[in-house]
Amino acid sequence: MHHHKVRSRIGSEVVISSVGGELVKAYLPPPLPPVPRVNMEILTAKLEKAHLVIGRLDGMTAILPDHPIFRYTYVRQEALFSSQIEGIRSSLSDLLLFEVDGAPGVSLDDVQEVSNYVAAMDHGLKRIAEGFPLSQRLMREIHGILLSNGRGSTKLPGEFRRSHNWIGGSRPGNALYVPPPPRHVADLMSDLEKFIHTDYAEYPTLVKTGLMYVQFEIIHPFLDGNGRLGRLLITFLLWMSGLLRHPILYLSLYFKTYGSRYYELLQRVCSHGDWETWLEFFLDGVIYTSEHAIETAKKVLVLFERDHEKIKQSGKLAASPLRVHRLLQEHPLLPASYAAKSAGLSLPTVNSAVRHLQSIGIVKEVTGKRRNRVYAYDEYCRILSETSNPVA
Repeated sequence: MHHHKVRSRIGSEVVISSVGGELVKAYLPPPLPPVPRVNMEILTAKLEKAHLVIGRLDGMTAILPDHPIFRYTYVRQEALFSSQIEGIRSSLSDLLLFEVDGAPGVSLDDVQEVSNYVAAMDHGLKRIAEGFPLSQRLMREIHGILLSNGRGSTKLPGEFRRSHNWIGGSRPGNALYVPPPPRHVADLMSDLEKFIHTDYAEYPTLVKTGLMYVQFEIIHPFLDGNGRLGRLLITFLLWMSGLLRHPILYLSLYFKTYGSRYYELLQRVCSHGDWETWLEFFLDGVIYTSEHAIETAKKVLVLFERDHEKIKQSGKLAASPLRVHRLLQEHPLLPASYAAKSAGLSLPTVNSAVRHLQSIGIVKEVTGKRRNRVYAYDEYCRILSETSNPVA
């Protein structure tokens, strides 16, 4: 912890009258970048390591099959971890089935939430790829999709809040943190947008991203979904800047695992202007998350290679089983009908290929039905669900 308080980095408090006429202090942050500037010497070693592992992760993902499966595993965590939401039980397999045929048997609210998250992320990536700036307007657009249906749809999707919100506690008076009053949100967000679009020679992208994220959470511009959107903005900013070629770095797991430390450090930015300790924590998170994802990617590649060989060695006509295996790499839960359609094979051919894969222990049938069967690439699903439920 960097213990001295830095006055000029600490915002001001404004007294607001909240629900029931209670007088409460809300926090107004100073604009970024911090003054005095961040002590970069403290961060040098961590920055170097973070750049190194991000590079390695990017290299690994370049050779994985081109399907957003990694994103799904992280996105599933997002929905599970999203702090305002209780009792989301949607599993990765529910989500993947929902993606292929709107499968029943899942609480629709849960899957909807995850599905919105995927759609919001894809929309943001697409707009940025088209050259649209990461502006307030884009943030509102993405937010609109994030909360478009399901539980959040009553919380002003796509609009900045017009009322007070607070974090922790049952009302502003006993809250852990009361963000700025609504009348300040537009100006604070304009300042943040300026910061995002300014190049600072002294602040590499990772540091800039760590600063941007906290400022966004301090402003808490929306009624709901701030956590999810804030975490998406991290990925967008790193991807936009070219630091990541593939948008695959998601810090939700790390923030969740070290939740109490995370909140304590956000508080310290407000109370002490201590950006350095937060940034150390943030860089640790980038390192931890990248290493975690590299391990998973390695396991996946080893599995694909091993099974490919196994199919080739298993004699018979391996061509169709190999095609189905390739499909399973992109869709670890594969409805037979979908397989036939997308591999251009007849249903009988797919069924016989799948029977072959079952006999050598690569796939399992998951529905137990005679018709509309769905096949699971079992070991792959296991590796992916370990990613999203680490022992922590």
